[in-house]
Amino acid sequence: MNHEKWLKHTVEMATENVSNGGGPFAAVIVKDGVIIGSGTNLVESACDPSAHAELLAIKEACAKLQSLDLSDCVLYASGEPCPMCLGAAYWATVGKILYACSKQDAYEETGFTNPVQAFFPDQELQPEERFIPFIQQKTADALQPFLAWQKRLSN
Repeated sequence: MNHEKWLKHTVEMATENVSNGGGPFAAVIVKDGVIIGSGTNLVESACDPSAHAELLAIKEACAKLQSLDLSDCVLYASGEPCPMCLGAAYWATVGKILYACSKQDAYEETGFTNPVQAFFPDQELQPEERFIPFIQQKTADALQPFLAWQKRLSN
């Protein structure tokens, strides 16, 4: 597979997206040499913090395949995926991720920073000590959705 071709394509998409008022990121999902999902960063233009290029590409690819399994696909991204996008890639079992520009390179060469980058180490802290505290407060029926899920799968 020609990884450089797809990475170059995402960089071109990202550059065009900036010209159109979007963020400097783009992504494609490729299966058997064909793009089955693509996205550009629309966070600011759509006022949607979840409108990351990788998430949009994963969503489109899963819809096209009617599956949550992208294990035989490659995610190409113009920039290193953030933890949210990485989480989605894990959920979709993406087979491989390749990216053109690292977070470090973007910062060192252009000064680009993402305000949430400072919070990435936050995940190493105990839940209640995080920047936004994670507090578990159990309820009597907390397992009910999972029990219903399990029941649905067994039928």
